[in-house]
This record gives sequence, C-alpha cells and structure tokens, in this order.
Amino acid sequence: MANCLRVPLSSSLPCSSSSSPSLKRRSIRTLCSVNSTKIPMPLVNPKDPFLSKLASVAATSPEILLNSQKNSDTPPYLDIFDSPTLMATPAQVERSVSYNEHRPRRPPPDLPSLLLHGRIVYIGMPLVPAVTELVVAELMYLQWMDPKEPIYLYINSTGTTRDDGETVGMETEGFAIYDAMMQLKNEIHTVAVGAAIGQACLLLAAGSKGKRFMMPHAKAMIQQPRVPSSGLMPASDVLIRAKEVIINRDILVELLSKHTGNVSLTNRKCFHRVFNM
Repeated sequence: MANCLRVPLSSSLPCSSSSSPSLKRRSIRTLCSVNSTKIPMPLVNPKDPFLSKLASVAATSPEILLNSQKNSDTPPYLDIFDSPTLMATPAQVERSVSYNEHRPRRPPPDLPSLLLHGRIVYIGMPLVPAVTELVVAELMYLQWMDPKEPIYLYINSTGTTRDDGETVGMETEGFAIYDAMMQLKNEIHTVAVGAAIGQACLLLAAGSKGKRFMMPHAKAMIQQPRVPSSGLMPASDVLIRAKEVIINRDILVELLSKHTGNVSLTNRKCFHRVFNM
C-alpha cells in the first residue's frame, strides 16, 4: 500500500513545471501496477464452505452485499460476519437429503427441537413436575413466537399414575398444564396417541372444539385420583390430604363435563370404577 502513494519519480523523468499532470498520473499508475505484482496473495481453498455460501448469496440476492447498511462502528466488510445468512449457527441447519462436500457439515438437530419447530408439544410420560415444567414452557414459547398459529398437543400419558396404579405426581400437575392451555390465545389441536388417562384425558378434552382427535387404537379413560403413600404421616394429615383429593376429583369432573358437554359426568358414580370415554 505504501508503494501506491504519491512518491517522487525517477530522476530520468523531467521535473520541470511544464510537464503535464497526465504524464505524472500515468507514471504513478504504472509504478503501482508493477509493485502490486510483488505482493504475495494468500492461498484460497476452492472447497471452503464459506466461499460457496458467499457465492450463492451474491448470485441470488446481490443487494444484500451491495446495498447493505453500513455501520459507523463496524470496519468495512466486517459486517458480513453478522449476517445470519452467511454465518448460520449449528441450530440453523439446512434441510437436505444428505451431506456432501459442497454443504457445510453441521450436527443434525435433536428430535425435540424439530417437533417444537413444527409447533408440536408431545407428552409421552406421566405428569411429573419435570414434564409439567417443560410442557408449560413450550406452550408459552410457542405463543410468544406466533400467537395466531395453532399448537398441536400430542398426548400419550397415564396422567399422574403409572400403568400399575402407583402415584408418581400430584393432581396439580395436570391442572397446571390445563390452566396454561386456557390462557393461550392460540388454537390448540389435541391428539390422543396411545392413551390419555386421568389428568391426561382432561388435557385431551381441553383442546379447541372441533380440533380434538384420537388415533384409531387410542383410549381415553378417567379414574379416581389416588392418594400418594403417606408413610409415617399422622392421621390428621392423612385426612387433610384425602379431603384435598376429593376436591380435586370434583374439579376434574366439572371440567370434563364443561369441555365435553356430557352432563352424565357430573354423576360421581362414573368415578367409582375405571370409566372409558
């Protein structure tokens, strides 16, 4: 770069004031062209994924590079590294059939991220605190992303109990997800895949009207809430917990009757035994 500055010419050139300015400009241009050939050029890898990415962006939308807004705090051309198109993160994985040498090799995304990207919330475990926390967070995130697009809730859960009847969670876990669903502005499509038992059956019924589905071999079943093992709990505390379970049962019956329109559910006799809906 220093060789391209205006420097005194050789003594062989005339230095009189009568020399034309065009002669000086031609001499300086010739000097720069000769010295620029001596500058070593860095080696360029033709298979560099960044170069192919840059070429594709320049070919499809050259206005991104030509008409980009310049930031006074950013040196020239360094704003390219802030472009999400050119510098994509590993989460921004391109959909392709397979990896090849012309495509950047990035790790594929995990399956829950793909489901969440498709606005799908999948409940495939009993309603324990960890599952409730994750489902509520996903519902809130999807509403924040787009409050108008529908949310798809796939349910394959035995509620707050296991298949053998052992209690693994409180009834409030199902009510927490239900309250979160009722606060959403989105349309919620619920689909029963496998089984929706107990509190999971309430989540299935809480979907938008006309958007509640069941797979051909899925089942929806309601049953009485169970009291967790009390251990060495005093009798007075056991009585308090039993009353709380009865209150939760009555709330579950009222909510199911409200969303399904089945008035017969208000009869507590249907809860004396397992009731398949």
